[in-house]
Order: sequence, then C-alpha cells, then structure tokens
Amino acid sequence: MAAIPFQPMMESRPIREIAYEVLKHAIITGEIPAGERIVETEYADRLHISRTPLREALRKLERDGLVEYVQRRGVIVRAFTIADVEEIYTIRNALEMLTLPAIIQKATADDIAALRDRLHEMDNVMASRDFETLSPMARAFHRQMTEICGQNRILRVIEGQDQYITRFSSMAISQENRLLQAHEEHYKLVDYIEQRDLEHFQKLMHRHIERSKEKCLEALKAQRYLQKM
Repeated sequence: MAAIPFQPMMESRPIREIAYEVLKHAIITGEIPAGERIVETEYADRLHISRTPLREALRKLERDGLVEYVQRRGVIVRAFTIADVEEIYTIRNALEMLTLPAIIQKATADDIAALRDRLHEMDNVMASRDFETLSPMARAFHRQMTEICGQNRILRVIEGQDQYITRFSSMAISQENRLLQAHEEHYKLVDYIEQRDLEHFQKLMHRHIERSKEKCLEALKAQRYLQKM
C-alpha cells in the first residue's frame, strides 16, 4: 500500500491537524475513494504517524461529513450526495456574491489585464483539448478574480471550501459543452468588471455557478457516486 505524502517535520502545526488536511485532500480529490474502509493500523503506517493523532483526524473528518463510523465495518469514506453538492454550491454562491461589489470597485487595469492573460492561457489549453489541465486553471481564474476584492476574512472562508469547489468544478467542467460555455462566461465576467457593470456581473456569476452545479450533479449521477438518499 503506497504511502500518502506527509511531512510533519516541515510543519509547526500538531500532527493531528496535518493528518486531517492530508486525508481531507485525498478524500475530496478521490485519491481515497468513496466506500473505502480506513483501517487505523494501515493508514497510520501510510502516514507514518501513531494511531492517536489519526483517530483525532478521523473524528474531525466525521464532523465534516467525509467519513462515517459503520457498525462492524469501522470508518468508511462517504460518497458525495445530492445534498452535499447543493450545500457546497449554495455556500460558494453566497460567498462569491459577497465579493462582487468590491471586485467591481477595486479592479485596476492591471487586474483586468492579468485576468485576460489567464484566459488566453486557457485558450491554448482548450485548443489542445487538455481538459484535465483546464479544470485547475479555471479554478485559478476564479481565485485570481475573487482576490481582487481584498476582503481577507471572506477570502479565508472561501479558501476553506476550495477543495470541495475544485472537486465539484472539475466534475462539471469535464463535460465538453459546459467547458466551452464556462470559458465564454469567464470572458464575459471580465468584460463586466471592466465596464463596472455590477448588475450584469452579479446575474452572470449566479447563473455561472448554478450551471456548474447542474452539470456536477449530472456527472455524479452518471458516475454513480451518489449514495441512496
């Protein structure tokens, strides 16, 4: 069984916190798939840690809804449900909408040029049909745009949801028709920033996120990732 990258000596945080972040990332990205049983002895070996901080990390993951304790089976990685997707996209929509007025107000000519440069880089990747590379680039575009707001507390909350958003966005954008549509919407979002058109910026951002949610749900159903409700 391969080891999961884990470097506690390079971190000043408690080992349980590092273990939590490593496992959370592995679960959200699908490296540890839904339905897998997390056996404490095996995962302690993989992470090169003792079982005590691992148990603490697993309890925190249970509170996050990423794992569950099943009688006679132990700790199991939960599959994402419709409710999970709905909740994460609701959070994303609410948080990103809060940043839009400040983005419109604070965006400089350099900010707008940098966003367009990012989109031009994505044009080249789209031409090569490298959809796997395009998904993290699209998320990076959103982060770059959102950071213009300068609202650090909101940005920290968004950062806390970023792994979920990245996972779900990659599922949505893996569908070619949504990929092309989303890329066109990105260009239009930058146009609205440049025009200081808050009303249309807000409307398009809301539609953009809702369309991604719909495609994500379609992808999850097609891949049979959903639990029975």
